[in-house]
Amino acid sequence: MNEHLIVLDLDGTLLTDDKKISSLTKETLFKAKQAGHQVMIATGRPFRASLPYYKELELTTPIVNFNGALIHHPKNPMWKTIHTPVDLSVVHDVVESVHKYEYDNLIAEVMDDVYLHREDEKVHEMFNMGSPNILMGDLKRTLKENPTSLLIQADDVNTPIIRKHLHDVHAELIEHRRWGAPFPIIEIVHKGLSKAIGIDFISKEMGIPRERIIAFGDEDNDFEMIDYAGIGVAMSNGIDDLKNIANEITLSNNEDGIAKFLHDRLKL
Repeated sequence: MNEHLIVLDLDGTLLTDDKKISSLTKETLFKAKQAGHQVMIATGRPFRASLPYYKELELTTPIVNFNGALIHHPKNPMWKTIHTPVDLSVVHDVVESVHKYEYDNLIAEVMDDVYLHREDEKVHEMFNMGSPNILMGDLKRTLKENPTSLLIQADDVNTPIIRKHLHDVHAELIEHRRWGAPFPIIEIVHKGLSKAIGIDFISKEMGIPRERIIAFGDEDNDFEMIDYAGIGVAMSNGIDDLKNIANEITLSNNEDGIAKFLHDRLKL
């Protein structure tokens, strides 16, 4: 069978609800690699929070982090890293404008440095994976360089209100996505970025055409990726809007949906 590129979202897709890779899914992905297929990760997470799974799967491929704001190759220092941060002035404007809405916290990430607007032990724990440098205080004062992403933590009631504001006021300069459960987070990145941008670049580097890309996702930050891939697969636990545009729907992240689909499609 021709070489395929298998693209994996992490939360709600590759990972079970307890943030683990099931033994069957892991075994199936190793079989896919042994059969000559390429396996890569495309996630909204920073690299430090993706690295344990990258290592567990023994990957040697590039990775897409921050929903396309960082495209890099952990195993090849000669590979050109593409980092596209948000302009600091835009971030300051967004921070200023969202103060009129109810939100729990603002978090900026500059690669692996984390800036918390308000001290919050639970948020601190959430972003502590990989032991980043964490700074506390008003982002307008502490943040001095263009961040890779800006995160707004808000509850389910206020999230759509804030997202509508971002769309109405800042749409020309930013993209915004909602993280999946259990993280009540709106992520903001530079305009025009998505996981699909990174996958397009990486697949062309590998010489694998779109029709041989199999991408798995579950949330609204996976729309472009699922639409771009020749075979876009939504998890059954995914949001309805994603299922509506996917080519296929597989079982949930807790039911080895990736393994079952790859076993049938790639004859593993």
